[in-house]
Amino acid sequence: MEIHLARGIIAAIRAEAMKAHPHEACGLLLGRMGKVAQIRACANVAPDPARHFEIDPAALIAAFRAERAGGEQVLGYYHSHPTGDAMPSRTDAAMAARDGRIWAICGGETVSWWRDGANGFEVLFTREVEG
Repeated sequence: MEIHLARGIIAAIRAEAMKAHPHEACGLLLGRMGKVAQIRACANVAPDPARHFEIDPAALIAAFRAERAGGEQVLGYYHSHPTGDAMPSRTDAAMAARDGRIWAICGGETVSWWRDGANGFEVLFTREVEG
């Protein structure tokens, strides 16, 4: 399956990962109809942010309220693995909601893309598009 990314999305995720290092960066993937138009960095409120991520619940609530009011949809989430690779970890798999949302995981220079499906994570392919 393929998703579309506005230009600069991958670079923005990498920049947020570098800014948060040595902690995990995290945030929201926003857009419409399978096109990620922007990211929104969020505070990582996990008790151990160097090893785990938890998106600030207030940011999630605000994003879903904005979506209901006609704003961009919350298509999914991104986070970084400061000392790991760009693959879903055991913790990621355990925390996943199996709700079909997109997950972007940044490890080093690599950003990988996944759908949190009913049977676990499924790899996604990306294509950058204008706008």
